[in-house]
Amino acid sequence: MSKQLLLGQTLSFSGDPMRTAWQDVTRHNSTGGVLIEDGTIAAVADGVALREAHPDADITNHGDALICAGFVDAHMHYPQTAMIASWGKQLIDWLNTYTFPEESRFGDRAYADEIAGRTLDIALAHGTTTLTSFCTIHPESVDAFFAAAGARNMAVVAGKTCMDRNAPDALQDTAQTAYDDSKTLLARWHGTGRANYAITPRFSPTSTPDQLAALGALWAEHPDCLMQTHLSEQHPEIAWVRELFPEARDYLDTYEKFGLLGPKGLFGHAIHLGDREIDRLREVDAAVVHCPTSNTFIGSGLFDMSLAASLRVGLATDTGGGSSFSMLRTMAAAYEIGQLRGTALHPSQLMWLASEGSARALHMAGEIGHLGQGATADICVLDLASTAAIAQRAAQAETIWDAIFPTIMMGDDRAIAAVYVAGNPV
Repeated sequence: MSKQLLLGQTLSFSGDPMRTAWQDVTRHNSTGGVLIEDGTIAAVADGVALREAHPDADITNHGDALICAGFVDAHMHYPQTAMIASWGKQLIDWLNTYTFPEESRFGDRAYADEIAGRTLDIALAHGTTTLTSFCTIHPESVDAFFAAAGARNMAVVAGKTCMDRNAPDALQDTAQTAYDDSKTLLARWHGTGRANYAITPRFSPTSTPDQLAALGALWAEHPDCLMQTHLSEQHPEIAWVRELFPEARDYLDTYEKFGLLGPKGLFGHAIHLGDREIDRLREVDAAVVHCPTSNTFIGSGLFDMSLAASLRVGLATDTGGGSSFSMLRTMAAAYEIGQLRGTALHPSQLMWLASEGSARALHMAGEIGHLGQGATADICVLDLASTAAIAQRAAQAETIWDAIFPTIMMGDDRAIAAVYVAGNPV
């Protein structure tokens, strides 16, 4: 049995700081240690004690760096990697101008392989060890993403994006092919290594009722899978949904009536929700995913983080609508949006959302995004003095939170001192 011992400051959580006082559920040890046995975290405790108890462990001393769980990105689009930071459009025009032309290229397996590998490597360089991605309508795009993740032993969630209307002909499937392709891909990948399949209608406007019903039927056959889509991102989008589904009570109802609302549902954005939608999401224990850099970049609106008091809430980059691959930058944007909505999120809450919170949204709590016994050793190590600007702030820190917050607000890939996937250094 191989043993590794990582030494440094450690940050872990015993509960949810969005629902309980953060002081009661946050664990910081300035001289901590993480014991890893065969890719799994065996213990998180005082570093000196672990060193004495396990003299046979291989030791890596990270000094004053902060050892935390690897970040979990709960909603992104790997096929949009090459077009991230495209200028000046809101959602519908942005899709037509930038997204759909780029996604049309992913029937080429070689191109899909290139972008999948690039995306995962950029994510790892930013301390993100799990991605939840939409692919394209092309099965090749799904195979490429899961194969690239498997080569890196990363836990990922992904699925074939299904669209049979209101998209270019080259990006449309049908109700039947969406069902058939998704079922085949699910059988091939779900549970293979660390791969998790998500049934993936892009959003209601690009799926006919027949396609939504077909995907709802597939989910009913495989309720252990996740289902991911978009919900209430922009006001013009919501108005469009109302025109397309005049009989629906609201946007969420366009999924619910076709069997696409359940406890393993992931609804990206969810900015402009009505009371009924919030109540139903809570009743079925579905998750919503906050995408702050995307929401500001394409002018969508300000997410209401008070939902985290009663809903599963994940945090995500939404690459490439989001303007950064970095979960640190995503945390900073979440803080800024919280300020605009009158809630200053504590650094512990931001760190939790980017790891434990996203893992919980994915129904993978305790497996990933968790620095604790039994979790896979997907770990990020943060240099809390990675730039001159950050270092001069950290030098004045009176508490660990004073030291972490400048890295959240100003940090980037330079702050990532080390990354481990299943205990192996990247």
